[in-house]
Amino acid sequence: MALLINDECVNCGVCEPECPNEAISEGDDLYIIDWAKCTECVGHHEDPQCIEVCPVDCILKDPEHEETKEELQAKKDALASK
Repeated sequence: MALLINDECVNCGVCEPECPNEAISEGDDLYIIDWAKCTECVGHHEDPQCIEVCPVDCILKDPEHEETKEELQAKKDALASK
């Protein structure tokens, strides 16, 4: 399952440099996560790094993009081969 940033985001930007897939970018009012690039850090870290550093806990699992660990690993491998 990819992650998403909800409207509690304070636009601090600490999450963006932590993403190994460059899936996080600055939006108009808050940061956004590109679900096609988000692997929840599978293959990179034990836990999603954006969640670890977020000061307001505004990063949640995206119920519209459910994926297994195997699917997330395959996505990570595909992104790494580009």
